[in-house]
Amino acid sequence: MIDIASGEVEDRQPPPTLSGKDPAAAGFDGETVRAAPRSGAASQAKAIGVIWDSTNPTPGFAVEEAQAAGRSIGVQTLVLSAGTENEIEAVFAAFAREGVGAVFVNNSFFFFSLRDRLAALAARYRMALSGELRAFVEVGGLMSYGASLTDSYRQVGVYTARILKGTKPADLPVLQSSKFELVINHQTAKALGLDVPPGLLARADEVIE
Repeated sequence: MIDIASGEVEDRQPPPTLSGKDPAAAGFDGETVRAAPRSGAASQAKAIGVIWDSTNPTPGFAVEEAQAAGRSIGVQTLVLSAGTENEIEAVFAAFAREGVGAVFVNNSFFFFSLRDRLAALAARYRMALSGELRAFVEVGGLMSYGASLTDSYRQVGVYTARILKGTKPADLPVLQSSKFELVINHQTAKALGLDVPPGLLARADEVIE
């Protein structure tokens, strides 16, 4: 874990009654987008799509990271938002019209609750679905790259114990995850006709067959 309670990130210091995990820890860092061509997901695509939750008050950093990552690999990035299930279907239809071959979903409770629907739409339009949580991979997404939830839960337990022993929440710094996991669904890759390079498979923390 990285202590970000410093002068450089003073705005992320917890208020007097709050502490815990930095929500930015689960945001796109661009690595998943950059991995798309290596996985074959974008080799035949005109563009990469990013869908973010329009009800999320702070989507900016995730969208900007995804766009920057797309530019770094020379692939057009189409960013659309959705806040209802009907809007999600409309977004996928729009992606299809633009030749999108890989779709990245930002982290939100709304999208998490509809992960099966997102995976089904991606399969219908033959798009490689990726996100930050392995739950999307478990229901048919191609890959996930994000903060380790196991590591996050462990830190929550440590903080809970310290608070129960008398430490004031305001004295505990907000932490940003330093452990990230790459999960690949090899079965989905085969269904999409993608050849995942052995090197990328070797880097994965878990490969779902």
